[in-house]
Amino acid sequence: MIVFHFARDLEMFGIWPAGVTSSGMWYYLARLVAGSFLFLAGVSLVLGHRETTNWPAFWPRLVKIVVAALLITVVTYIGFPEVFIYFGILHSIAVCSLIGLMFLRLPAIFAAVAAVGVVKLHQSGFHPLNSVWWGFTGISTKVRPALDYLPLVPWLAPFLAGIAIGKIWQPRATMTGNFQWCLGWAGRHSLAVYLIHQPVLFGLIWIWVFVSG
Repeated sequence: MIVFHFARDLEMFGIWPAGVTSSGMWYYLARLVAGSFLFLAGVSLVLGHRETTNWPAFWPRLVKIVVAALLITVVTYIGFPEVFIYFGILHSIAVCSLIGLMFLRLPAIFAAVAAVGVVKLHQSGFHPLNSVWWGFTGISTKVRPALDYLPLVPWLAPFLAGIAIGKIWQPRATMTGNFQWCLGWAGRHSLAVYLIHQPVLFGLIWIWVFVSG
């Protein structure tokens, strides 16, 4: 994620040619990163609510994600009004988390089948809606350009796949040492890392461009 955003910033500052990160290896890397992020969010939802839905933990986490998503929307609207982020990765995770609640108490097969269904819907090209207000669904014919855009179709699929795998996978209680620490740290601070790394990269590149003339 950080590598891709660094490359995107280089493109935005004109250091790299326009369109580089929208094609070739960078195009697929962006989708791999986004899919992995959503997949892990689905797994995390299951692991955090395995025995019963932990509402005191769920709602504060959701509020943090929604606030962060809105902050990104506002900041990008100010900086890049023509391509501001109105439904990016955090917006998608927030909505997917609400949808995912329906699958928490169901067998894994339900989430797996639903994930396949979302993929098939995307492949069918079915777009019954024709308003930009429905752009977040992924089945609207009218979508405004954005720096980051992850509509529910097809990006709900990796989230649901994560739920299915999370239900099947039984993490070992014996995980200790550095791996456990890294896993725990990443889980606790992933949102902060996501929000902070981009302004830091952007600022460093701006300073470099300013100093180098």
